[in-house]
Amino acid sequence: MANETTVDDDVAERAEAPGLKRVMGPKLLLFFVVGDILGTTIYSLTGKVAGKVGGALWIPFLVAFVVAFLTAVSYLELVGKYPKAGGAPLYVHRAFGVHFVTFLIAFTVMCSGLTSAASAAQAFSGDYLAAIVGDIPSWPVAIAFVLLLAAVNLRGVAESVKMNVVLTCIELLGLVIVIVLGVWAIFGGNTDPELAPDPSRLTEFNTDTTPLLAVTSATALAFFAMVGFEDSVNMAEETKNPAKNFPRALLLGLTITATIYLVIALITSTLVPTGKLAESDGPLLLVVQAAAPWFPPVLFSAIALFAVTNTALINMLMASRLVYGMGQEKIIPGLFAKVHPKRQTPWVSVLFTAAIGVVLVATLDISALGSTTSLLLLLVFAVVNISVLALRREKVEHEHFKAPTWVPVLGALSCLFFASPLSGRPLEEYLIAAVLLGIGVLFWVINRVFLGGRQEFDVEKLTK
Repeated sequence: MANETTVDDDVAERAEAPGLKRVMGPKLLLFFVVGDILGTTIYSLTGKVAGKVGGALWIPFLVAFVVAFLTAVSYLELVGKYPKAGGAPLYVHRAFGVHFVTFLIAFTVMCSGLTSAASAAQAFSGDYLAAIVGDIPSWPVAIAFVLLLAAVNLRGVAESVKMNVVLTCIELLGLVIVIVLGVWAIFGGNTDPELAPDPSRLTEFNTDTTPLLAVTSATALAFFAMVGFEDSVNMAEETKNPAKNFPRALLLGLTITATIYLVIALITSTLVPTGKLAESDGPLLLVVQAAAPWFPPVLFSAIALFAVTNTALINMLMASRLVYGMGQEKIIPGLFAKVHPKRQTPWVSVLFTAAIGVVLVATLDISALGSTTSLLLLLVFAVVNISVLALRREKVEHEHFKAPTWVPVLGALSCLFFASPLSGRPLEEYLIAAVLLGIGVLFWVINRVFLGGRQEFDVEKLTK
């Protein structure tokens, strides 16, 4: 929808300064969105969601999709209005102009990357790895996994959008295997009476609580499966015709991913008893074994390990670069901006984020890590939805998508609800989030009071 024409300094600056090369067409952008959303959650936390809700596993994923879809529509208005890399911190800063709030949003995003990577590390050390090498102590493997990611990060990683296509295809391959074998087993391919499908489980709820609380508490965790779409806004400056291609790619990518998740949820509950699912951090391996006992578990486990490794590496990279940006802008101690002279990687930030990751995997289980990731991002998304409404006062001279007003309103309310104790979240998750954010506030205070750090900073440099 077109807006009133006014002078927009940012548009003028973009016209004068050279921008990033626009290399992403609609297909590449769609793959990027799908690849960002797919990952650890569906491979490792499906069973934990089932443990909260019961056999009606598909409902939390459907509700999580609706909440994510509302926020995605809000992001579309913002990325159309400000087609620059930056994401949530940039939008919140444009809306409120409070540097401390902007810093908190950036630090919250960083923390969500660490809890997500730690969740992936727990998944890597669990049932999928055991299917390949046998039973081994999980927490030493998870710690070693985080340290290995740090070593890769220190060495330097050349990221490529085209490589994302390959990684996405491999992750999709595992999910296609689950869907094909599952459908085959449900519709008569599997004649073993001990592995007979049971569709009646699809309407069963956890008997330890009310159906409503079972759904809301499970949705609070299932929302972790839908995150990742927000990262695509950082590709705005490298997308051809973003005003046209972004809405299609983002909403289609989210819908494709949600459809895959819903189909897998239906298959999973039908083929595997809920109690068995809830005990496993390799739930899709149980589905494959139930659907096709002849299928090599080692092969599927290898695909799953690749999927969680890719998720963990991307999140560790994001977290370390955000810490580096904060150090470079001197809003936390400048020590975090130190770069290795040979590798040209932010080694202090890499070691710092790895240290937090090690503590997380050594002290928390995969469900707590996944739920905390969901909590942190729901808080960020609530503020982003509010930012959409606040920024309606600021006009730009180019045409852009405008969401119906009820979308950011409902998006903010739904995110706040699922981030609140009303959804059934345990106190533990708030304590974890408070400790992580407290570290950031402590660095902010030390830097400002004792090191003379900046009170203001360039938010665009922070989020690059």
